[in-house]
Amino acid sequence: MSRALALLRSAHPEPGGAVTVAMTLLAAGAGHRGWRLATVAATVAATQLAVGWVNDWLDAERDRASGRLDKPVASGAVSARTAGIAGLLAALAVPILALPLGLPATLAISVAMVVALLYDWPLKNTAFSVLPYLISFGLLPAFVVLALPGAPAPPVWLIAAGALLGGGAHFANVLPDLADDAATGIRGLPHRIGATGSQLAAALLLLGATLTLVLGPPGPPSWSGLAAGAAAVVVLPWGWYAARRTEGRPVALFRAVVVVALIDVLLLVLSGRVT
Repeated sequence: MSRALALLRSAHPEPGGAVTVAMTLLAAGAGHRGWRLATVAATVAATQLAVGWVNDWLDAERDRASGRLDKPVASGAVSARTAGIAGLLAALAVPILALPLGLPATLAISVAMVVALLYDWPLKNTAFSVLPYLISFGLLPAFVVLALPGAPAPPVWLIAAGALLGGGAHFANVLPDLADDAATGIRGLPHRIGATGSQLAAALLLLGATLTLVLGPPGPPSWSGLAAGAAAVVVLPWGWYAARRTEGRPVALFRAVVVVALIDVLLLVLSGRVT
């Protein structure tokens, strides 16, 4: 693996790329075109790179201790110092990239990034670990709307849906690593309430995001929105029931949570009128 590729891998490109694509599609649906659409995409991408690199820089020793050789910093493919410097440069680039979109949009995305970095340190290891996800994911769609000409006020339902989706993603994302995290001393909110509590929290938050995206926009809900909401209402209880009926890890509920998260992302992207 080349050093450049290793550095990219240390930025957690899969979740970061997914967030960037989702916000870019939302921006296109909201009416961004040309340089504005490209600037929204680049700014969101910079926030994701900053958070990913800073995370691996801060977690380097912990990842080595837990044998996470799949991570480039822990394996030595790229140094922690390099990841830290890259994270700092990406963070400094965020307000510079956003500035042509206006001051309100610049403030929104800058606050979202700072709060996300506060998850990396010090909130990741506290009972408040979910707060950065709630705030940052609520501000991301707000940034997309504020970046439109005239900086229109983002609707409350859109901010709420983003926040609920982010909170649900936090609990779902931590589930596979609960044991490894506990072994290295991580005590975020999911670790404090345990696997069952985290699964329930993820399900409720994502269901709340689904209902908000279906019922929040003005006018009657669309048929596609109603179908997505009905699917979420059916999938989550089925996952919970299947998990209770099987031995070992409750994989069925985790998969149900992932399905509903994907439904929420699609609803967010296809939410139509957002101003």
